[in-house]
Amino acid sequence: MAQRDRQNISGIHLCPAAISCHHKLLLLNLSKVYVILNFLFQSKKKGLSLEEKRTRMMEIFFESKDVFQLKDIEKLAPKTKGITPMAVKDVLQSLVDDNMVDSERVGTSNYYWAFPSKALHARKNKLEDLQKQSSDAKQRKTAIQKAVEKAKVGRQDTKERSSLLKELKALREERTQLQAEVEKYRECDPEVVKELKKSNVVAKDAVCRWTDNVFAIKSWTKKKFSFDDSRINKAFGIPEDFDYME
Repeated sequence: MAQRDRQNISGIHLCPAAISCHHKLLLLNLSKVYVILNFLFQSKKKGLSLEEKRTRMMEIFFESKDVFQLKDIEKLAPKTKGITPMAVKDVLQSLVDDNMVDSERVGTSNYYWAFPSKALHARKNKLEDLQKQSSDAKQRKTAIQKAVEKAKVGRQDTKERSSLLKELKALREERTQLQAEVEKYRECDPEVVKELKKSNVVAKDAVCRWTDNVFAIKSWTKKKFSFDDSRINKAFGIPEDFDYME
C-alpha cells in the first residue's frame, strides 16, 4: 500500500518504467546544460584571437565612418568590441602595417581612419590577383599534362622496349667498369706524365732558390759571428750533406 502511494503523486500514477525514463531525460538535459556552460566558460577563458580582434576593430571604423585618435580607439575597443586595452595599440598597428587602416600625423597627434570603399577596393584587387594566379596555375597544369601525354608516345611497355632498356642498362654498367679501368692507368697517360714533368721542373727551381737562400744565410753568419759550418749546421738543424739537387 505504501509503495502504491509513493507511485501515485497528485493523482498521477507513474509506473517504474516511466520513472526510469523520466530520470534519463533529466540527466540528458543536465548533460546538455553542462556542455553549453562549459563551452561558454572555455570561450570566455580562451579570449579573442588576433584575427578576431582585427575584424572587430575594423568594424569600429566601418560602422562609425569617422576619424579617431589612439586614445579614442583605446576607449571604444574594450567597451564595444571586447578587445583588451593592452592589445588595442598592437592590433591597430598591425592593421596600419597591412594598409587596412590609414594613418597620418597632424601636429603632435596621430589620426586613424578606414572606409568600407577602400576595403572593398582592396578585396576586389585581391580577388583579381587570386583569379589570375588560379588561371595561370590551370594553364601550367594543362601544359604539363600535354607534355606528359607527349612523353608517353613511343614509351609504351612493349617487349622490344623492355629488351632495349635491358641492353641500355648493360651498356651503362660496362661503361662504368671501363671508366674505372681507365682511372687505374691514369698515371701512365702521356698528358698526365707531361704535367708531372712540368710540376717537377717548377719544384726543382723552388728547391734551388731555397738552397741559395740557406747558403746566403750561412755565409752572412760566418762573416758576422765568425762561426764555422759545423756550428751553423748544428744550430739551424742543417744536414752536413746539404747541397743542391742534381
